[in-house]
Amino acid sequence: DILADIQACCAPLGFYFGSEKMDRCPNLNAIVTNTTGVPHIDMAAAAARNIAVFSLKDEQAFLDTITPTAEHTWGLLLALLRRTPWCFDHIKSGHWNRFDWGAPAMLSRLKLGIIGYGRLGRRVARYGAAFDMSVRYHDPFVASDGTTERVDNLVDLVAWADVISLHVPALPETQNMINAHVIGQFKPGSLFINTARAELVDEAALLTALRDGRIAGYGADVLDGEFDLDFKAGEHPLVRHAQNHDNVLLTPHIAGSTHDAWRETQGRVIDMARRHFEDWK
Repeated sequence: DILADIQACCAPLGFYFGSEKMDRCPNLNAIVTNTTGVPHIDMAAAAARNIAVFSLKDEQAFLDTITPTAEHTWGLLLALLRRTPWCFDHIKSGHWNRFDWGAPAMLSRLKLGIIGYGRLGRRVARYGAAFDMSVRYHDPFVASDGTTERVDNLVDLVAWADVISLHVPALPETQNMINAHVIGQFKPGSLFINTARAELVDEAALLTALRDGRIAGYGADVLDGEFDLDFKAGEHPLVRHAQNHDNVLLTPHIAGSTHDAWRETQGRVIDMARRHFEDWK
């Protein structure tokens, strides 16, 4: 009954808005989502029904002012490298032994590889340069901007880097792009940071690499299946591994979650829809 009456609907990431749901909304005129991608919305079905979709996909100038995902990426990297969460657990258990917690290297001696050189990838590359890291990137769609060296082959990048940070949109053609072959070429002992999407990574192959030590640590804000309605984080293989190992650091998809970012991104798309309805009337 509610769906039959609505003219606008907010569609959060993880809740699929397909043709069947649209058919139950005969008066629907606008779908609003404060996301940069719209894999959860059937865009062809919306267009066929003349339903406007308002997202942040083409709002690049605005998005350049929204920085928390890149900041969280760097936080995961620092925490994983310096083993901060586990070090704090050590202290909470009543211990104070600094010699157990030496990091493998200074950031300034490490090489940072960026996969995907869009808005977030470029910002993380700047963070790396600010920490005096050597930085290179792989992105077949982005030419070098003169500040960061471009690597044409993905395998060459992961074999070179001590730290890999993933910043690629979730599309059918990018699914599982970090597959078993690519993971097998990671530099031994490297760190891998993923604040993009879980479906970009073969998590089974990743788990094998974590167990055998090829990848020394994985920091992620995403898990495969997290948007399923019956998702149980405690049963996920990476979470189970993390319960007994200190080489996986996970956060519950909070990279973009700051109050100001929520307020500004939600307000932006709501304002788009408001203007649409003003014109529509």
